[in-house]
Amino acid sequence: MLLYQFCFIAFTCVAFCREVTFPPVSGVQHALGYAPDSTPNLSLDLSTILFSGLATYANLPYVHCLAGDDHPIEKYDIAIIGAPFDTGVTARPGARFGPGGIRQGSRRIAAQFSWSVYTGRNYFQEWAKVVDCGDAPLTVLDNTIALKQLDKTHRVISGRKANATDYAVPRIITLGGDHTTTLSALRSTYDHWGAVSVIHFDSHIDTWDPAVLGGGISHYAGVNHGTFLHIAHEEGLLLNTSLHAGIRAPVSNPKYDLQHDRACGFHIVRARDLDKLGMQGIIEKLKHHVAGTKVYISVDIDVLDPAFAPATGTAEVGGWTTRELLTILDGLSGMEVIGADVVEVAPIYDNPGETTVLAAAEVCTILTLTLP
Repeated sequence: MLLYQFCFIAFTCVAFCREVTFPPVSGVQHALGYAPDSTPNLSLDLSTILFSGLATYANLPYVHCLAGDDHPIEKYDIAIIGAPFDTGVTARPGARFGPGGIRQGSRRIAAQFSWSVYTGRNYFQEWAKVVDCGDAPLTVLDNTIALKQLDKTHRVISGRKANATDYAVPRIITLGGDHTTTLSALRSTYDHWGAVSVIHFDSHIDTWDPAVLGGGISHYAGVNHGTFLHIAHEEGLLLNTSLHAGIRAPVSNPKYDLQHDRACGFHIVRARDLDKLGMQGIIEKLKHHVAGTKVYISVDIDVLDPAFAPATGTAEVGGWTTRELLTILDGLSGMEVIGADVVEVAPIYDNPGETTVLAAAEVCTILTLTLP
């Protein structure tokens, strides 16, 4: 009998110890994983917990921005859209999964936990309503049709009335996808803002003449991730105050390619210029060159060294660190940035620590902050 009583008491104690007691809810900060207005209990709606449900960038609200005119659509100021396209690459494919990878890398980010330790500000909760519009519906079988679909996606999403009264139309941050997708974004920004200065973070110049890179095969092949800036220049989408930053990849013809690049309106800041100028020097150079113009920022993740971003199609050694890139991007705030993208993320080549998608997600956050 005594043995039975002892066992009963021991079992009861163990069962009691396993009961979960939640701390009281703070009026300022809430438990990680719960929405601010939720009560942490076992009957909690799981859709309010981070790392559950459908993945949006930084756990932002999803808006069906591509719905028809007969469908009510809430207003927004900055739209995140994915461009799952990678059939314009000249090396490793896989960037069609970039939008999903970047969203996966952003799942630890949430608006209520985004107060900067550097500035003390939370840009997700200031003037702009930022939403995730999902991915553009792109065919994987025909580049020409896919890019027309992406053109239309940008027209629809950027053509709606913005939420903030100071801006007539919303602006877009695109998650790529290979760099060809930036062409559609520049066409969209031109429709609303006119020609822009592009600050192009990349290890490659991407202004190759289509006749040199792919065009010798067909006109179709000449539209790719290495020629899109040439095409944008031909279409009058760019100002001659544009810049490349982080360039280090070799060119096929040192005289023609670089002369052609200047003819497309670009000035080059090379990767190793950082060693001479420092990060502040790079920031000042970029801001001075585009001063007084509207700016589009395009970040090819291969601007980073493969040690920091291995998951990309055309990796080049000798690049910048993630910290250096984030510092430079942070320093560009205050300009009139009217659109941005982060592209060439191919998650299949990432490591188990998700180094590249984490970097790309943080880059996208900084890009969101640069939009005034």
